[in-house]
Amino acid sequence: MRPRTGAETWRLILHFGTAGLVVVLFALPLAAAAQPTGKVFQIGYLGNSTPSVETALVEGFRQGLRENGYVEGKDVVVHYRWADGRIDAFPVLAAELVRLKVDVIVASGTPGSLAAQRATKTIPIVVAAVGDAVRVGLVPSLARPGGNVTGLSALTSELEGKRLEVLIELVPKVGGVSVLMNPANPFTALAWKETQAAGAKLRLTLHPAEVRTVDAFDAVFAAIVKTRPDALVVIADRFLVSNRKRIVAFAAQHRLPAMYSFREFVDEGGLVVYGPNFADMFRRTGRYIDRILKGANPGDLPMEQPTR
Repeated sequence: MRPRTGAETWRLILHFGTAGLVVVLFALPLAAAAQPTGKVFQIGYLGNSTPSVETALVEGFRQGLRENGYVEGKDVVVHYRWADGRIDAFPVLAAELVRLKVDVIVASGTPGSLAAQRATKTIPIVVAAVGDAVRVGLVPSLARPGGNVTGLSALTSELEGKRLEVLIELVPKVGGVSVLMNPANPFTALAWKETQAAGAKLRLTLHPAEVRTVDAFDAVFAAIVKTRPDALVVIADRFLVSNRKRIVAFAAQHRLPAMYSFREFVDEGGLVVYGPNFADMFRRTGRYIDRILKGANPGDLPMEQPTR
């Protein structure tokens, strides 16, 4: 190792991959690593629905800050913006955070993350629980995201097949399955493709049921009843989470075994959920935020996948 000069410092990055531990040592300008003492950092938080719906996610985010030495209101100020389940609200909210000149934007889910990326190419963005960061076009690679985006990719589209498998283990005589989805979410097309592939292998008949707005639920539910399905699958989407009470009530009223992607549905009385621990993923954004605030380039930080 060559001696460190006065103009640079060494940074050690530990990356855990499938082949084991890879250690990368490289030099960075000292100015990039140093931070003004006593600075209060500004963080923008772009949420999918409402604080009451995403209580566990917000608490996970705050826990991650605390674990990395940041106290909200003291070391960092968090500017929360909530889309209330409306995808069309994200561009406006993302633009607001950019105008505030925050130091980092934390974006939740696929639509919000894409809106944040379109709003700025310079402010670092830490995404949490994106459906599939590569396939939706957020980053070219999880290992080398490049640009100003990094964080955690849930890869939930790959779980759609597993959800169907778990469902038919619970209800072996399932033949027809209604699949409730929000086509306005870019992730939905990926998830539906994976669901169709899994359904074909399991010899299931799938009935797509698309809903974009709150006013459309009654008509969509009526259409589902007409297909006389044996079960219901709800594809991952925060607009649907925002309307979980009426979805769970509909499944109960028509005695439909239902498979969900988010824990909030089961907390509301739904049958079963199979998916990542999203609260833990939001907790893990704290490490990314810390490294970025200390000078790391987000494009150099490999994206993570769920471990729980």
